[in-house]
Amino acid sequence: MDSPARALAHLRERLGSAVFARVAGPSGPANRTRIHETPGPRWFGPDRPIRTVHGDASMFIGGLRALLLQSLHPLAMAAVDAHSGFRGDPWGRLQRTSTFLAVTTYGTAEHAQQAVDRVRAVHSRVSGTASSGERYEASDPHLLGWVHAAEADSFLCAHQRFGAEPLDAAGCDGYVADMARVGESLGVVDPPRTRKELDARLAAYRGELRRTKEAREAAHFILLHPPLPWAARAPYVLLAANAVASLPSWARSSLGLPQLPGLAEACVPPTGRALTAAIRWVMASPGPAA
Repeated sequence: MDSPARALAHLRERLGSAVFARVAGPSGPANRTRIHETPGPRWFGPDRPIRTVHGDASMFIGGLRALLLQSLHPLAMAAVDAHSGFRGDPWGRLQRTSTFLAVTTYGTAEHAQQAVDRVRAVHSRVSGTASSGERYEASDPHLLGWVHAAEADSFLCAHQRFGAEPLDAAGCDGYVADMARVGESLGVVDPPRTRKELDARLAAYRGELRRTKEAREAAHFILLHPPLPWAARAPYVLLAANAVASLPSWARSSLGLPQLPGLAEACVPPTGRALTAAIRWVMASPGPAA
């Protein structure tokens, strides 16, 4: 291998390891080994759409979109604001979420159920009163249904826009059905199992959604003040811009996010595709990040 190629490979491995460390945390290597190398039946076989979607770099945009969309339910946002610690420990929250997604998507059925049981135990202890005076409980199936629908829609939307292998119509339905398996295990009642059902479920929540002070502050934190070194700010800005651009117009309006002019709006998706392709290349490094 000549020197430039060796240097490029080294850079790729370094960047891949850095991204993996941020997303997976200090236990990432051990969790990766346990998830992928433990023998036993899985909830999802290797050909299932959920593996295609959750294994793609488009999840970086989908995750940001999901956070913004979820924040529009005042009770779900109140619970997150009071109990999740996303401001004080955003990386820890990301690492816990990414590990949960990895275990339930790729891990053994036993490990997936254990991960679900841990989340349900946490939810059972989370309750309180929103600023509106309304009571909330994280284990409320109705709130869980909103969080689930917003996640499924966001992950799928980002994948269809920026994924390496967008799904066909049957694959989209298959993904929603796969996500329903996870949602039901967490306590979601009758989760949607097709894309059409998912769209209808999101529409059914519209009357409950609004921007609260907590949602406004969360969007401000996510979009303008992420806890990142300056070198990572430019790529993050592009990820965030694409997350915002992929939201439905009603969600952007509800969050008070600006609508870009037509030409500027058209220029955003190509940056998202280029950046996710770059992340995909980095994360496919044959080194520690693989």
